[in-house]
Amino acid sequence: MMNIFNIFKKKESESSPKENWESLKPILESHRRVAWFPNTLEKASNPTSSKFSGVPAISRDEKWPCCSNCNEPMQLFLQLNSQELPATEKNLFGEGMLQVFYCTNWDKECEVNCEAFFPFSKSTLVRVVDYKSEVIASPDLSPVKDAFPERQIIGWESKEDYPNWEELENLGVTLTDAQSDLLCDMEYPLPKDKLLGWPYWVQGVEYPDCPECGTPMKLIFQIDSEDNLPYMFGDVGCSHITQCESHKDKLAIAWACS
Repeated sequence: MMNIFNIFKKKESESSPKENWESLKPILESHRRVAWFPNTLEKASNPTSSKFSGVPAISRDEKWPCCSNCNEPMQLFLQLNSQELPATEKNLFGEGMLQVFYCTNWDKECEVNCEAFFPFSKSTLVRVVDYKSEVIASPDLSPVKDAFPERQIIGWESKEDYPNWEELENLGVTLTDAQSDLLCDMEYPLPKDKLLGWPYWVQGVEYPDCPECGTPMKLIFQIDSEDNLPYMFGDVGCSHITQCESHKDKLAIAWACS
């Protein structure tokens, strides 16, 4: 006599990952987001271009941002010009250029001493500047020791993105173990450098709170280890740039690793 359990087990095992994913997608649909992945070229660009590393837009009235721990110039990790974002995201963080500076001075161990994995570290700076072209007086070369090669962002590619199982639970959606495993197998949330989408959390969900109002800040950009920057956050960690929706001047970079 044929075992009925084995029949159902066989049918379940015959379901392809694609079929299982198509059955899971309707559960996740209301939490689907668009993530934008940068297309880049290793080349020098003008100071106002969107880029990883290189020379940012700096006013003639200021110096290159320095680390509060070692007083050395910090690496430019990212600059995003609001006019060069995807058309639907032009007002994402406000007008002007979002800039992310991060100290990579290993001699002074600034990352460790300043706990740069936490938001609002003294060895990092995240800001939005909106300079008129006539006040920009950027240097020809980066003053940063061992500055990373510049990669200009020349375009964007969109992909659908979904939160991980823990974030879904916070949103009131509970998945089975099999569904959670499938979500992970499909590589959601998406890793790598990206604009918007859902954060790829290496550990738990860790949105920083705005120091002004205490509200969790929202994801603007994700910088992953060794994607467009030749830099690893701890042990293959992933960093997130966040901003308060009510207080646009409150921005941070933070990261976690396994």
